[in-house]
Amino acid sequence: MTNGALQAGIITVAELLQDSSLSLPIYQRPYKWQPHHIEQLFDDMARHRGKPAYRLGTLVLHQHGSPDREKHDIVDGQQRTLTLLLIVHALMDVIDRSEKNFSSKMLAKLLLIKQMMIKPRFSNAISQHNLRQNYQIVHRRVARPDFDEAAVDFLLHRCELVRVTLHDIAEAFQFFDAQNARGRDLAPHDLLKAYHLREFDGDEAVKQDTVRAWENSDSYELEILFGQYLFRIRRWVKGDSARFFSKSDVALFKGVNLAGGVLYPGLRIMQLAHEAVDSGGLLAFPFQLDQPILNGRRFFEMIHHYQKSGLARRSRTWAEGWLPLDRLDGFAPRILQTLSLYEGRKRTGDVYVRVMFDCLLLYYLDRFGSMGISRAIEKIFIWAYSLRLNMQVVQLAGMDNHVLSNNLFRVLREATHPQEFLQHPLPMVEQENSTQTTELTQLFREMRYIVPEKGVTG
Repeated sequence: MTNGALQAGIITVAELLQDSSLSLPIYQRPYKWQPHHIEQLFDDMARHRGKPAYRLGTLVLHQHGSPDREKHDIVDGQQRTLTLLLIVHALMDVIDRSEKNFSSKMLAKLLLIKQMMIKPRFSNAISQHNLRQNYQIVHRRVARPDFDEAAVDFLLHRCELVRVTLHDIAEAFQFFDAQNARGRDLAPHDLLKAYHLREFDGDEAVKQDTVRAWENSDSYELEILFGQYLFRIRRWVKGDSARFFSKSDVALFKGVNLAGGVLYPGLRIMQLAHEAVDSGGLLAFPFQLDQPILNGRRFFEMIHHYQKSGLARRSRTWAEGWLPLDRLDGFAPRILQTLSLYEGRKRTGDVYVRVMFDCLLLYYLDRFGSMGISRAIEKIFIWAYSLRLNMQVVQLAGMDNHVLSNNLFRVLREATHPQEFLQHPLPMVEQENSTQTTELTQLFREMRYIVPEKGVTG
């Protein structure tokens, strides 16, 4: 396909690697792929081997130079191209060590590719480190028995890229920007949308309805739902830090496709639920915040399920059905009212603390519903807002460390009854160091979670 100075077409990995006119321009960023990117590439190729072709992505090139010394600078696709070069280098090393027995035809093909593919050099220390590290991982993967001749043939001849060539460097960069979400950087949830649409099995009309519902969602609210709540809950439940949700974290929301592939025994109960819901039953799928992600349609249904909590709405209200406000007693109603009204609630640090509170409350509701909810609100309030009273300034790292040092998410994960969580002891606040929190302090005093001053009893 040609459009003015733009040329586009589909090429195989073999065709890409045999293009000796490729070059890495000096303006390219360092090679930054990490081990999990390598593992993901191999896993994706293994999973799609039964397909006629598997698309690896887009390669944007800037063509320049004289006809007899033409060059194609890689504007976009450097990380993937370098990784493919590593794979061939490692594979040839394995063959040279007589660890693989391939046909003479395949050996000749690999030798030709090795002779023709580019041999870039790197002065950047980051690139050098990542290339050495990833070569070892690639070497282990290609040395495995399951990376046989059929797997190599699939990689070379059925794994494809969309090659876009432009003759003007400004146009090349403009096209690169357009590829990345119409001039803006793709958000992590945008990447997840693309991934799960590829994994979507079933009726095309259902798929179109799902896409329409996602597109009609507020992008800001999706960003908040993932970044502030779903990401942090899934990380904190595992005992891992959860400060910023970035593209490197999207694997946290990728899982298994129940419609095909190997069904492991540990997933059988999810398969039963999946089949029961689809058989025409009245029950909705029983989503859980810490469950393995089900790819495709169930992923979109899960996100819609948690959107209904109302946590990510710009108005920051909980939707009815998640928090039974009419059934709260004890300190719980007053706690919720105070959190919405106290003087310092809009400060950055106070917003961090509120996120902690909301995340753990959502996780409790996910586990036990409204059973013991009033006492749960009291427990979660003390646990979260003790950080606010103890600290003059609450920063993101402070929030994260507070969760991990007294991780009630893990306590809740292990609980089989609400009482196991509700009876978990919490420390008292020794000394109040915050300002603009008078109403919070009063609640702590009445709930007996501030150490009384000397000579004061209550």
